[in-house]
Amino acid sequence: MKFVDSASIRIEAGKGGAGCLGFRREKYIPDGGPDGGDGGDGGHVYFQGEEGLNTLSEFRFKRLFRAKNGQSGSGQNKRGKSAQHLTVEIPLGTKVYDLETDELIGEMVEHEQIMLVAKGGFHGLGNARFKSSINRAPRKTTSGSPGEVREIGLELSIMADIGLLGMPNAGKSSLIRQISSARPKVADYPFTTLHPSLGVVSYCNEHIVMADIPGLIENASEGLGLGFKFLKHLSRAKVLLHVVDILPADGSDPVENFLTIEKELKKYDQGLSSKPRLLAINKMDLLPEGDRDTMVQSLLKSTRHKGKVYGISALNGLGCKDLVVGLFKLVKEK
Repeated sequence: MKFVDSASIRIEAGKGGAGCLGFRREKYIPDGGPDGGDGGDGGHVYFQGEEGLNTLSEFRFKRLFRAKNGQSGSGQNKRGKSAQHLTVEIPLGTKVYDLETDELIGEMVEHEQIMLVAKGGFHGLGNARFKSSINRAPRKTTSGSPGEVREIGLELSIMADIGLLGMPNAGKSSLIRQISSARPKVADYPFTTLHPSLGVVSYCNEHIVMADIPGLIENASEGLGLGFKFLKHLSRAKVLLHVVDILPADGSDPVENFLTIEKELKKYDQGLSSKPRLLAINKMDLLPEGDRDTMVQSLLKSTRHKGKVYGISALNGLGCKDLVVGLFKLVKEK
């Protein structure tokens, strides 16, 4: 399924049913009087949060959501049936905007959270409502009022406990495959990850959600590469996990790669750059065991990274269990 993180749709609430113009006509009752009933109310439109969704792709093909109208009233003071409300499921982390006013209507943050986005029309009144001592045979009724119509903008930011970041081919997708049930595409060319993917990481009967976004490159915060479009998804993560390739296939310097990512985070959002994060140094299995600590300490000295560091291999699982424990501990602290 194609990942889509923004969409525009049209919402139409139902119209209220019209009131009835009716008079009682029964044998042996000469003064029956008015008996036109009220109409039914139009259906509202609600959004509901659904934690099982992580894309707005449904709204690429269906852009109109219309609730049903209320039924008209009838004789014998029978009120028309009110319409059922329409509920549209959207992913958690979705902001809902009124496109005509640019107003933020609300944000979906909890499973099964309900948000009213368009009110249905009020029912029309039947002529029985207008009977009085001086007007015993009223012919007045009212039509139901129209429901609200809104042009809605949806903007999704993935809600995850951990956000993965790093250069293209740093091993983020391989890592999320190694420690979760997610199966993103993995290949030896840049930008294998074209859209965010989510994985559930489990440990001791507890679960956390990890999000992998396309790799960042220099000047990503200014729109270069694929990562810029998805940087906003990292803003919701409690913890960031920076993955660095210790032996990049393109011959680049791991220290420079680390500093490039840090710089882009600060340029994009200072709050994002201040999030707690861990550092995972990938492909440690390619180094002789005696050289691993020396290489790690050299990288830390050059980057001045002060947080927790884990040497791992996303390919064969080296060090990944310790990394998972560290991630759970840090997420719980937040």
